[in-house]
Amino acid sequence: MRILSAAEVDAALDDLALIDRLEALFRAGCEMPARHHHTLAEPAGPGSANATLLLMPAWTRGAESHLGIKLVTVFPDNGKRGLPSIYGQYLLLDGATGAPLALLDGTMLTKRRTACASGLASRYLSRPQSRRLLMIGTGALAPQLIRVHAKVRPIDEVAIWGRRPVQAQALARELAASLPAALGRSLSVRAVSDRREAVAAADIISCATLSKTPLVEGDWLREGQHIDLVGAYTPEMRESDDRAVARARVYVDTRAGALKEAGDIVQPLANGTIAADDVVGDLFELARGERSGRPAGDTTSITLFKSVGAALEDLAAAELAVGG
Repeated sequence: MRILSAAEVDAALDDLALIDRLEALFRAGCEMPARHHHTLAEPAGPGSANATLLLMPAWTRGAESHLGIKLVTVFPDNGKRGLPSIYGQYLLLDGATGAPLALLDGTMLTKRRTACASGLASRYLSRPQSRRLLMIGTGALAPQLIRVHAKVRPIDEVAIWGRRPVQAQALARELAASLPAALGRSLSVRAVSDRREAVAAADIISCATLSKTPLVEGDWLREGQHIDLVGAYTPEMRESDDRAVARARVYVDTRAGALKEAGDIVQPLANGTIAADDVVGDLFELARGERSGRPAGDTTSITLFKSVGAALEDLAAAELAVGG
């Protein structure tokens, strides 16, 4: 059985190849049970925070089938010990025999597939001539999302906004130095402090935060923009307000996940801003041609993509990483 570290997973995955792989598996489909949530009560003793074990299985059928499962642990008290709160591993098995094929670093796998799912959505939903990208958030996903969006569209201006300006400035410096080589072209990267002004100026707005209050307001938007919401993955979290959702053509990665877990969808559904039928399509439907994305030449529609993640995406990335 092969064991792939985070660096090896990162090196094995090409962004555009992974986007193509995701599109192919969303088109073909796979078996994907609901993710399993298990609570571990006070694992470090009385008074410690409850921990969570997440299991995300998926499998394909046929001669070249695979079975995969991601195991994720969330231990909120780990920060007190100088440890990451979240650990993840991905086990890839032969779908015909159950024989183990590879154990991959699940954290890196998740970063890469999450960013490329947004890249796949952007192919369908953003304007092909989009040049200006705003990244809201400075965490581990931010550089991944910026790079992928800049590979899918001819981005030449990147603005970064974060709650901590120092972190936004540091990320901007880092990417200004590394992105031109990764993309094979020049572009500008800068930190910004005025979120409203940056939202209005962007062609694509990508958010990856843990916010419980909206960061993108509908009154700030203009025609033709694409909004990519990756954070706020629980019903209590939110990155966009009701006005933004109401103004946009709304798409999700999977209907089952987004309509149950994503605060940007769950809350406007609950308060009547939108109905379930107002979600135009998901990545299954877009990949199969069952729903249309942005029509050619459409420069006025505002599109909004909400991602919560799916086990299918992990399986596609793991297969690509091991060469299967």
